[in-house]
Amino acid sequence: LNVAHGEFIMVGAFLTIWLLGSVNLNPLVSVVVSGPVIFVIGFVLHKTLFRRLMDTSPSLDIFEGKSMLASFGLLYVVQNVARIIWGSDVESFNFLNRTVTAAQIPLNRLVALGFVIVIGVAFFFFLARTRMGKAIRASAQDPTTAGMMGVNIHNVLAICFGLGLAMAGIAGTLISTLYATTTSIGLLYTVIAMIVVVLGGLGSISGAMIGGVILGLVSQLVTYFQPSLTTIAYYVVFVLLLLARPKGIMGK
Repeated sequence: LNVAHGEFIMVGAFLTIWLLGSVNLNPLVSVVVSGPVIFVIGFVLHKTLFRRLMDTSPSLDIFEGKSMLASFGLLYVVQNVARIIWGSDVESFNFLNRTVTAAQIPLNRLVALGFVIVIGVAFFFFLARTRMGKAIRASAQDPTTAGMMGVNIHNVLAICFGLGLAMAGIAGTLISTLYATTTSIGLLYTVIAMIVVVLGGLGSISGAMIGGVILGLVSQLVTYFQPSLTTIAYYVVFVLLLLARPKGIMGK
């Protein structure tokens, strides 16, 4: 469980803002910077930190406990380094704010939705069709057998960790085109991500997507009537759905 995940959403957002301000790079183009840069950070972190914790842990439970504590420390390190570099002020910029269609939908939201769909389809293709994607799925289902078949489990784990953080960075880039952000907002995104994953069902990518859609609809509905209750609404929906489906929407 990486509780520092949301901090890399924040880093992706601020990388986008920095690139826009320093070299006037289009926010959408900065995806090709934030994603790879944060992937490398994630890969190195896993190799140097989490791999070491894994090798020195006698059991999975102990490793999970150690990794959670380590990610808490990582959360504060990333947050404070970001604060030193970019400050603690609220940052935002105008990007494709004009509305389109009869429903007056902001263009930046449609563009962000299009990016999410393209990235989601590409990720599904990567997992289903590529050699590395098959190695990732095999390692998740049965790491012992995958290792016996020649899969380098440690490299696969590091790549998965890097990909997860890269996705967070890309999400941060898209979020920065829609909302103002600060260097202290990462923890909120971590909580939202955890709620989405648990709602969808642990281990289910399609379930996580459904959970994200549900939470997004709830957010928009509550924000329309009372924006200050949005965060509370997340938890209410989370509890109600878990009471109805303890293993999540797509959980088995």
